[in-house]
This record gives sequence, structure tokens and C-alpha cells, in this order.
Amino acid sequence: MDETCTMEEYNRRIKRVVITKEEIDAAIKEAGKKISESYDGRPILLVSILKGAFVFMADLCRAITVPCEIAFMCAKSYYKGTTSSGVVKITMDLDQDISKYHVIIVEDIIDTGRTLNDIVKLLKARNPLSLRVVTLLDKPERRLVEFKADMALFTIPDFFVIGYGLDCGEYFRNLPYIAEYNCNE
Repeated sequence: MDETCTMEEYNRRIKRVVITKEEIDAAIKEAGKKISESYDGRPILLVSILKGAFVFMADLCRAITVPCEIAFMCAKSYYKGTTSSGVVKITMDLDQDISKYHVIIVEDIIDTGRTLNDIVKLLKARNPLSLRVVTLLDKPERRLVEFKADMALFTIPDFFVIGYGLDCGEYFRNLPYIAEYNCNE
């Protein structure tokens, strides 16, 4: 997408809704219940991977009914395009000791697996009490490294998606659903 985007162009890029807001809400409610039951009384630190996972993190932490803390990391492998560069760069790291927490990484989508693989290695080296990965979307057809989330709310085929925090050129994060991006426009 260009630096500016007209409403007409914006709407043309939304090919079709893949996962509705209602489906997302129901899956997050169920995930929050499972996490709450698993970690009741234990120190939880939810770590959101920015920018894409911020919407998912906000809804997931509200669905968790036991005490939890939140933190943020920023990692990139996509730079102005619809394909991963293959280079994962941590642009914002945690600023706290995670050794006294059960850490749950909250991710928007697992595509090639490179980003999460690198983040998991980094955080495991910091000796958390436990480390799990919860992802909104899993796209296993694109996996380039051996990686499996502990919890994936939805598995999707190999096409580029936008919405609910996921973007293309920083646009579309505000959509309340997951849509297929129309790359042919």
C-alpha cells in the first residue's frame, strides 16, 4: 500500500472476511477460561508481541479471570510487504526479570515460525517458571522452522490476512475481524 490510502482503495483491499468478530470473541473467551483454570494462584506474565498482537492481548487479558501482569516486546520480520524478510529483529525488549513468572507469549499469527522461534529461545534463556505460546492464528503451511504453539485459536490456509491487529503497510489493524487481503488490487 502507498503512504496514503483512500477509503475506496482501503475497501478494495479487503477481499473477504475469513473469521468474524463473533468467532474471535468466542474463541478468546474459551482461551481465557483455559488459561485461568491452568494458572489460578500462580504468577502470570502475558507478553504481547507488538504491533500485531496488541488487539488480541487486550481482549485476552480481559478474558482471563485470575491475576496477571502484562508486558510488551516488539519484533519484526515484515518490512513493507506481504512476505517475511527472513530476518527477525527485536526492536523492544522486556525490562523486567521473568524468572518468577509463568510467561505466556501472546502472538497474532505464526507464519514462518522464525520470529517466535527466536523469541522463545531468548526468553527461555531468562529462566521463567514456564513458557507457553498462545497465538490467534496459525498458518502451518508457511512454516520454515519447527515450531508449534501451545494454543492456537484458529488455523488458516496460506493467504495474507489483515484485521484485528494484523496489517499491511500499517493499515487495517482496526478491522474487528480477520479478512483476506486482496493482493491483486
